[in-house]
Amino acid sequence: MGRRKRGLVVNGWVCLDKPCELGSTDAVSRVRRLFDAQKAGHAGTLDPLASGILPIALGEATKTVPHLVEAEKVYRFTLNWGVSTDSVDREGEIIGRSDVRPPVEAVRAALPAFVGEIDQTPPRFSAIKVDGQRAYDLAREGVDFELESRRVTIHSAEVTDAPDADHIELTIRTGKGVYVRSLARDLAAMLGAEGHVSALRRERVGPFSLENAVTLDFLTDLVHRDAALEGLLPVATALDDIPELAVTEQDAFSLRQGRPIVLLPRQVETLKSRLRDGSRTVSAFQGQTLVALGQLRAGRLEPDRVFNLS
Repeated sequence: MGRRKRGLVVNGWVCLDKPCELGSTDAVSRVRRLFDAQKAGHAGTLDPLASGILPIALGEATKTVPHLVEAEKVYRFTLNWGVSTDSVDREGEIIGRSDVRPPVEAVRAALPAFVGEIDQTPPRFSAIKVDGQRAYDLAREGVDFELESRRVTIHSAEVTDAPDADHIELTIRTGKGVYVRSLARDLAAMLGAEGHVSALRRERVGPFSLENAVTLDFLTDLVHRDAALEGLLPVATALDDIPELAVTEQDAFSLRQGRPIVLLPRQVETLKSRLRDGSRTVSAFQGQTLVALGQLRAGRLEPDRVFNLS
């Protein structure tokens, strides 16, 4: 007999407003312990020095994590002029100083160069692996290495505040794989200045935003009141841009058994009209319950992820 998993069966998402100084892995561990959940994971690492949205999946929700990879993200960050660091944040070693303080209008004029599809080189202090080792470990050891640039998309970038000559706040809306610290580094270089990120807050990851976020203190209070489930969002929250198909009890049974179901021509046409960017992924629901994720092919829905939800 297999060993029984420790913890409770808990299914859903926690939209955590992560505090600064707490790593993403530690945040997941704390949420998992609060719910005493068997399984947990997160969608999109957030640096310890950053605060904001960290979507944490519990139980069956972990099966939907890959669908957040492509999700748009919104970051608000402060660029501190005058000093650059090796990590491009406030914890790094100082590697440059300058008296240059770019005016707000100069920053606004430079931002369009960073909007759209651009080539961006990740910061040396990042979790990217180089020959099997994390780049930040190599950087701390003083190892000389190069990171290749990658194609990323920044949908918009704007100045949202300029409290004084030493600081400017920007808000960006991005696709996957964008490094805020790389943007700050490259923007400072374009303006002939030195600078680093002194504050960073992620305000949105797909459907997860500050509007539906909770704090660790709030979750802790819910647990103490035996109301932890009030802090959960449905498993399907991560699938907000995937077309839904209502299925019968019989079709739901077939999908859960891993068998494809045949769709009516009108169902196929309706689903095709809702699919985006060449995707074939459809979510199947029996009533309000998520049954499966599958691929629409030749008039059938072929399941590739099934969910054990009551």
